[in-house]
Amino acid sequence: MNAKIRKIAVFLEEVHSEMGRAIHPPTRRAAAVAVIENPFAGKYVEDLSDLMTIGEELGELLTQRAVDALGIPGPTAESYGKAAVVGENGELEHAAAILHPKLGTPVRKVLGKGAALIPSSKKRGGLGTVLDIPLGHKDAAFVRSHFDGMEVRLNDAPRANEIMVAIAVTDSGRPLARVGGLTKDQIKGEDGLR
Repeated sequence: MNAKIRKIAVFLEEVHSEMGRAIHPPTRRAAAVAVIENPFAGKYVEDLSDLMTIGEELGELLTQRAVDALGIPGPTAESYGKAAVVGENGELEHAAAILHPKLGTPVRKVLGKGAALIPSSKKRGGLGTVLDIPLGHKDAAFVRSHFDGMEVRLNDAPRANEIMVAIAVTDSGRPLARVGGLTKDQIKGEDGLR
């Protein structure tokens, strides 16, 4: 593996009740986060292909960890998202290099599909920065019940020369979703939108 990983953390959330109403089965979402060394911290580098390769490696590793936390087969996951925080000696383009060119293919491989774009966010921050992972349905971006997000943080990351990279997956949409729009049973799966 090209990534120099300092630590991996996995988070699992289950919502059993919302507004006094039981949620059965509970809605569940999981995120896997890797804290890695930023090989380009503190310097400008034109060619970011090393970070793109790291993104490809982490795509599979983190997606599998998140799916394992949910205890489901990858293809039954319903939504996904990705995010990164670069430490103060990095630049946003370092996060973009990890998240965009190559990370998506291994995520979709673990999940068996994924016609929709993977929602993403990136930012710069220091120790304890909250990582905001946007979520959307993996096969149809217009499924409003799956417009969501997950927050995670690690008290000791990212250090100045590190990057935190996260993948989140869910087994359902928001609890008590009722804002209309395309429902998951109406997905055609042809264009990543509907």
